[in-house]
Amino acid sequence: MPAADLPAASLPPVVLQRGIGLTFNTAALVLRPPLRLLSSRRWLGAERLPRTGGFVVAANHVSWADPVTLADFLVAQGLQPRILAKEALFRVPVVAQVLRGIGAVPVLRGSADAGRALTAAQDAVRSGECVVIYPDGTLTKDPEGWPMAGKTGAARVALTTGAPVVPVATWGAHLLLPRTGRPRLWPRPRMEVLVGDPVDLSAWEGRPLTAEVLRQATDAVVDAVAALLAELRGVPAPPRWDPRTGTRRQLPEPREEQA
Repeated sequence: MPAADLPAASLPPVVLQRGIGLTFNTAALVLRPPLRLLSSRRWLGAERLPRTGGFVVAANHVSWADPVTLADFLVAQGLQPRILAKEALFRVPVVAQVLRGIGAVPVLRGSADAGRALTAAQDAVRSGECVVIYPDGTLTKDPEGWPMAGKTGAARVALTTGAPVVPVATWGAHLLLPRTGRPRLWPRPRMEVLVGDPVDLSAWEGRPLTAEVLRQATDAVVDAVAALLAELRGVPAPPRWDPRTGTRRQLPEPREEQA
């Protein structure tokens, strides 16, 4: 079904939830009142989230507020998400407090810390937790806000553990907390979330995790997230933005049919 036809979830502004523990309830009680005041919600496809066993959530990243709005959605589903977030987010006021409150894992790319974060993510998934990874690795540099050519962390954790990777698209947080410029507070921006079916990674399961295998699996994950975002935005997703070149990847030329 198209996103517009899926049922939207709603939650009272402040609510204590069973099964998510004191830490997450405290974070929710602090987080939800300002979010409900400053934004509205459209949450779609929550029924596609696994209810047993660990799994990876792969999401797009268009605003410093993404981890907060996505955590709000996941906690409302009774989950205790472990978010792997760029270390810079832990220096953003309010966002940092929320991330620390829910036990998010800071990642400093290009260091041993990044490897430890992935190991922690694998251990968490194996123990049955929901782990959130942003394949973009940082705020997307795509000029139109689409996912970039992805980092391999989500695919690596999924292929290493055998756990499903669930694509999730979010949209609207960039209005609440843009990269530059002033927030749009009126009309209230709508925080949209759309959950997709787990990405089929069977073509790469059981194979050595070479750079090519990880790239192909990551492309499949990012393509699934981009397709969901296209559904939310109502426009087709363009080819992936490559931050190394500052250009979009060229689509392969169609092959001519052989007679």
